[in-house]
Amino acid sequence: MSDPDDRSEQARLDALEERLAKARREPEKSHTESHYSQANLAWRMVIELVAGLMIGASIGYGLDTLLGTMPIFLVLFLFLGLAAGVKTMLRSAREMQLKGEAAAARDKEGEDGRNGA
Repeated sequence: MSDPDDRSEQARLDALEERLAKARREPEKSHTESHYSQANLAWRMVIELVAGLMIGASIGYGLDTLLGTMPIFLVLFLFLGLAAGVKTMLRSAREMQLKGEAAAARDKEGEDGRNGA
């Protein structure tokens, strides 16, 4: 009567061994690595936005000081800097999206190649 239990136990151990072997062959990206890459992307976008604002404000302030028209160019170039920063942020986000889609396609293609062959 203990024979079916032994086979059941052996099947579970074999399944566990197979899962462990698979995990050793294909190390996955850890959660912390993914988290840090997302944080780096977020900081990059914030810096691009702030840089656009600062450059626009600096140019506007410089022109206002040079021409003696204090708030006009400062406000104008501040908005232009904001628009440039947002445009750069969107371009970076699109670039990262395309990289993610390409990586997902490569992963799917690799899985299809392993499963189909």
